[in-house]
Amino acid sequence: MKSIKIFLDSLMLVEFFKGMCLTGKYFFKSKTTLIYPYEKTPTSPRFRGLHALRRYPNGEERCIACKLCEAICPSMAISIESDERDDGSRRTTRYDIDLTKCIFCGFCEESCPVDSIVETHFYEYHGEKRGDLYFTKEMLLAIGDKYESDISYRKTKDSFYR
Repeated sequence: MKSIKIFLDSLMLVEFFKGMCLTGKYFFKSKTTLIYPYEKTPTSPRFRGLHALRRYPNGEERCIACKLCEAICPSMAISIESDERDDGSRRTTRYDIDLTKCIFCGFCEESCPVDSIVETHFYEYHGEKRGDLYFTKEMLLAIGDKYESDISYRKTKDSFYR
C-alpha cells in the first residue's frame, strides 16, 4: 500500500508543487541583501579577530614572557623568545604569530595572566602571500596602540561574562 502511495505522489509531482509553493512564499517578501563595504552585519561582542599586544598606561609592554600562550596554542602558531632585563624582569625579544596557522580559538587570550595578548573584533585584513600574515611583535604592538581605546572598552563590556 505504501509503495502505491509513493508511486502516485511521484506521478502527480507532489514534491515539485511543494517546492514551488515554498518558492512562491518567499518570492514576494523583502530581501535582506547588504552592500558589504558600506553596510556590515553586526558581530557578536565576543567575536575573535585580529590579534594585538597591549601596553600598560605608562607605555611599557604588558607581556611578561611567561609563554603560557605559546604552550596552550593548539595549532602552534605563536613563537616567543625572551630575555632578562637589567632590572631582573623578563620581557619578550621576539613574539610572532602566524595567522595562516591560527584557528582563532582564544586560548592565548584566556591564558594570559596580564591581558597582554587580545583578539580584537577586526576581521578585515588580508595577505596576498604567506609572509603577509606573519605578525611580529612590533606589528602586534602597533595594532594594540592603534585600537587600545576600543580594546579596553570591549574588555570592560565583556568582563560581565568572565
